[in-house]
Amino acid sequence: MKAFKRFTFLLIVSISVISCSTKKVELSKLTFKEQLKVLFPKAKIDSVKIADHFLNAFELTLQQPLDHNNIEAGTFEHHIYISHSDYKKPTVLITEGYNARHRTYELSKILKANQVMVEYRFYGKSRPDSIQWKYLKNDAAVADYHSIVTKLKRIYKRKWLSTGISKGGETVMIYKSKYPNDIDVAVPYVAPLINTQQDIRTTNLINSVGTPECRDKIQKFQRSVLENRTVIMELFKDYAYKKKVSFTVMSIEEALEHAVLEFPFSFWQWGSICDEIPDEKASSEEIFTYLKQVSGFYLFSDKGIYNYLPSFYQHMTELGYYGYDFTPVKDLLQHVKTTSLASFGPQNISLTYNSNYIKEVRNYIENKGDNILCIYGGNDPWGACAPNIIPEVDALKMVLKGGHHGTRIKHFNKEDQQKIYNKLQNWLGKDVIIYPIE
Repeated sequence: MKAFKRFTFLLIVSISVISCSTKKVELSKLTFKEQLKVLFPKAKIDSVKIADHFLNAFELTLQQPLDHNNIEAGTFEHHIYISHSDYKKPTVLITEGYNARHRTYELSKILKANQVMVEYRFYGKSRPDSIQWKYLKNDAAVADYHSIVTKLKRIYKRKWLSTGISKGGETVMIYKSKYPNDIDVAVPYVAPLINTQQDIRTTNLINSVGTPECRDKIQKFQRSVLENRTVIMELFKDYAYKKKVSFTVMSIEEALEHAVLEFPFSFWQWGSICDEIPDEKASSEEIFTYLKQVSGFYLFSDKGIYNYLPSFYQHMTELGYYGYDFTPVKDLLQHVKTTSLASFGPQNISLTYNSNYIKEVRNYIENKGDNILCIYGGNDPWGACAPNIIPEVDALKMVLKGGHHGTRIKHFNKEDQQKIYNKLQNWLGKDVIIYPIE
């Protein structure tokens, strides 16, 4: 009887080993879509348009745990895009900071890499009808990435990179600090690490960048909008009516003042040109048009407030943000009463700020953040919140003089681009081919 039991046990173990071995062998023989079905058995998998150097592209709708440490908490539908190039190529993880729009990122083109684009939890199509705010934490989001990357490393066994822009770039650094061994190289673009709910460093940059003449024109323009409030408000209301833009969460009168206060930040963030600022001879129509061009009104509209509600929750609780500078127009304001943008977050819950969260991330990035390539624009207010990495760390921070929030590797001169490529080559190894931007 004992001999029979031992034989039965050995037979079960042998079958299990053979089964596991067969499964691994079969995975490599499956089509790419079939591999995804094995890795994500509960996911809905749909083909999407193939572009650039990719051979296959799919949108996956995952049943992602709300809490990776407590599976019983439930799941939400999480949308990711996987674009396949070559198993022998590197894989680039895109950590979107907001919703995901399927496209090819610069770094993926430079390496002709596979690309995994992950929509941030509770944004875009991954937003539940009712947000459970306690699960909208950065630690939960990077746990999403860790879970996805861990699965995909079964088929993508070469180098892994992560990249993202702005809030997505900040997420790159958070992910790197929390799971330092998941990714070989991190490339955050124009990514801030913000100190408080109203980080003064952005205002300090705005008040020092460019020429004194340009900064003076910006302030005079702000005042001209509010000094011509009556006429410009009529233009604004007419615009809102024709474009069917509603302002009920925030009144349209308050929205105008927010656009004025936002103007200096937006001006430098997106590289506006000083010579194009309307002067004292400009008509009200010209003033309104330029305000709409630089500041825009979407963020203050009902739709904008709804779409960015998760973002402001995160900014006010963990990520930090900037505050308005009332100085140029304080005597002209009638509706906006505070320099804080906390009112853009959800109002029925606590927005207590955790000051230690980004402090810990910054400490890791600045003192231990090897293999990180940071890209910034010199005139971008968010760049004022860039990490200052110590020389002993094997990292590279590139700042484009006069650059803005749209700064990419392609905007640097050839010499600086080569410096970037050399550093990437050093980190990735000689077997990885780099395809310089044309």
